[in-house]
Amino acid sequence: MLRGKQTWWFENRPVILGAATVVGPDEGDGPLAPCFDLIHPELDMQQKSWEKAERLLMEQATDIAIRNAGVSKEQLQFFIGGDLLNQIISSTFAARELELPYLGVFGACSTSMESLALSAMLVNSRSARRVLAGVCSHNCTAEKQFRYPTEYGSQKPPTAQYTVTGAGAAVIAEEGSGPVITSATIGRVVDMGITDPFNMGAAMAPAAVDTIQSHFEDTGRSPEDYDLIVTGDLASVGHPIAKDLLERNGVPIGKTEFTDCGLMIYDMVKQKNIIQAGGSGCACSAVVTYGHLLKRVRKGELKRILVVATGALMSPLSYQQGETIPCIAHAVSIEGGG
Repeated sequence: MLRGKQTWWFENRPVILGAATVVGPDEGDGPLAPCFDLIHPELDMQQKSWEKAERLLMEQATDIAIRNAGVSKEQLQFFIGGDLLNQIISSTFAARELELPYLGVFGACSTSMESLALSAMLVNSRSARRVLAGVCSHNCTAEKQFRYPTEYGSQKPPTAQYTVTGAGAAVIAEEGSGPVITSATIGRVVDMGITDPFNMGAAMAPAAVDTIQSHFEDTGRSPEDYDLIVTGDLASVGHPIAKDLLERNGVPIGKTEFTDCGLMIYDMVKQKNIIQAGGSGCACSAVVTYGHLLKRVRKGELKRILVVATGALMSPLSYQQGETIPCIAHAVSIEGGG
């Protein structure tokens, strides 16, 4: 059911039956390494192209998620997936192998929570019994498409973020044991006029703030109702901006643990020369949520969390034509279940 202007309230409490994460070597060197299902030691993953390596990430994550959920592929009704590449080819080619009815979605780095929210909606409305959601990204594919190929060796400003190489997937079901999805706030496009593709954190921060505020207005909740509120990939530049904007707008975020997946995925001191401002990409919020946060929810360390994935909805063409960067954020509320 709809609550307020833009929040879905899932009265049937869809369950995250199982999830999986697959990452690359830099993510494997970070502090969350023990939380991931599979870590590749090399970026190319013995594939002939970066794009094929990214597709492999998605294929492996979805396969492991299905196994972790204790179901078979034949017991799933839909696959909802997305990525950063043109025509979301990584997800589409992975869907070819899954042979499931497929809904391809694009929300840039917000796609992780977009796909999870849509999956929960299908299950909550009884339009499906079990849905597979997944996203992926690869540092070398994203850099080649949106900025410069890594082989070019271009120097980046300190505001630049490092696209996470990884994939996260989850099986959402109408019943079973696991964390439950209680609501999802669908974001609006917010554009503050920023044109610099190396400053994604500043561009996306206002969208995150808009969605968080809308979530509280629609649900009647406040920051204190959550053990953790985590943004998707604002990193070291955008996250302080979001916190400042929330406080200026009268949202007392300081009383709740408020952090960012882009700050959690890497060691911000030891890996500083590689990741600069922090992590980004579709896989950023996906692997942190599905690999780390869900484990904390299952253990009872976190009772209720709000994951707010952010995305910059630009394309190589729009950037080359001097367009500003429209951004969006989608929030999903997850609680401990049975």
